[in-house]
Amino acid sequence: MRIRPIRREPKIDMSATFKSIRSVQPLLDRVLVQRFKAETKTSSGLFLPSSATQSPLPEATVIAVGPGSPDKSGVVQPVSVSVGDRVLLPGWGGNPIKVGEEEYHLFKDAEILAKINE
Repeated sequence: MRIRPIRREPKIDMSATFKSIRSVQPLLDRVLVQRFKAETKTSSGLFLPSSATQSPLPEATVIAVGPGSPDKSGVVQPVSVSVGDRVLLPGWGGNPIKVGEEEYHLFKDAEILAKINE
């Protein structure tokens, strides 16, 4: 009996890195969002410790949307949000995308909890 060595696969970073956010076009019912950043400084100029800020914030701005996904009859159903909308996100999920120092996330349209109307 011959024993084969165990092959270890290299760890893969699940976040993607791009040079420009314009190069990312979501497909099907995916929505590209940028989460709001937590305030690290008060209006009077005091810096807040990282333990005092909620991370990540549940609100985000929609940067780009896909065309939608086909239903059972083949008709494409458009996504429920549009570019520029403010949305409420779950605390989990989404695929991170890094563009320079900025971080974005791709979510399925069905994972977005609400659209925030002002």
